[in-house]
Amino acid sequence: MRVDLFDFDLPPDRIALRPASPRDSARLMVVRPGEGIEDRIVRDLPDLLAPGDALVFNDTRVIPAQLEGIRERAGQTASISATLHKRLSDNRWLAFVKGAKKLQPGDIVRFGETPEACLLAGVHATVIAKDDDGVTFEFEFAGAYLDEAIARIGHIPLPPYIASKRPEDAQDRADYQTIYAKDEGSVAAPTAGLHFTPDLLDRLKARGVDLHFVTLHVGAGTFLSVKADDTTGHRMHSEYGLVTPEIAAALNAVRARGGRIVAVGTTSLRLLESTAATDGTIRPFAAETDIFITPGYRFRAVDALMTNFHLPRSTLFMLVSAFAGLDTMKAAYAQAIAVGYRFYSYGDSSLLFRAEAP
Repeated sequence: MRVDLFDFDLPPDRIALRPASPRDSARLMVVRPGEGIEDRIVRDLPDLLAPGDALVFNDTRVIPAQLEGIRERAGQTASISATLHKRLSDNRWLAFVKGAKKLQPGDIVRFGETPEACLLAGVHATVIAKDDDGVTFEFEFAGAYLDEAIARIGHIPLPPYIASKRPEDAQDRADYQTIYAKDEGSVAAPTAGLHFTPDLLDRLKARGVDLHFVTLHVGAGTFLSVKADDTTGHRMHSEYGLVTPEIAAALNAVRARGGRIVAVGTTSLRLLESTAATDGTIRPFAAETDIFITPGYRFRAVDALMTNFHLPRSTLFMLVSAFAGLDTMKAAYAQAIAVGYRFYSYGDSSLLFRAEAP
């Protein structure tokens, strides 16, 4: 499909720079294809689901993956900015680098140091390779020691549409993390989950809604724009996902008893659809996925989707258009803009029900 079909105009003042407080006070647009649109708030979610339904959350934890460093070569230095986006081993990371032209294999980069203060405690890495997927760094530390070093010197990699308007600060360390985050590895938050509070989770359980957790480590590729003119020309970056045998069995039991599977976020949805057999059976999964969902895709595992409002021409707006219908989502987004919904990672949310397959 033509990428320009997924374009729309978004006023800059609709981009949220801070989350709602409390988290579950954010607005929630409920979209039922063929039935219309309803304006609610996130804390209404238990009333919108039925006993026996299941919410599926992504429990990945965001790491401070934005690193500033100094390249050294033959006595010459240059500043670079790297965003780690895929762990390759205990001491190797693949990164997108601003200033990648300044790097070549064999270069040493000292992260956490600046030209003005080169004696600060940092961590150095060697450039192993450079290609279309980014720059591969091999760090001097490995495993937990490397994780500690990154946590000490790194910054939360806020999405570009926030970072271009204000710097990351200490509050983002809490705000840009779900309350149930567990397994470290993401460089971007599964933002639909940012709306949940302990009270809301308790009320969902009291309603009889099951809560299940899967893991998809979100890479920085989620921020990349679609540069191709047609969707067939876009290549998705792969991300590691995990669905345990126990979770797969529990979700299949939900479907067997007539309950609905509700994905919290496009990351949960993409992972579940990556695991699903043609009959909708969810299988255990521990692998990379680069699934790219556009209109025409037949959904097998997910019945409803809770998700924030996405960028024009993005793979995520293509996904929601596939899920609820392109015309439906264009109308929903137009209404959201008209009535003041807040967009993107720190913005408001939506609950989309799946359109019937033609």
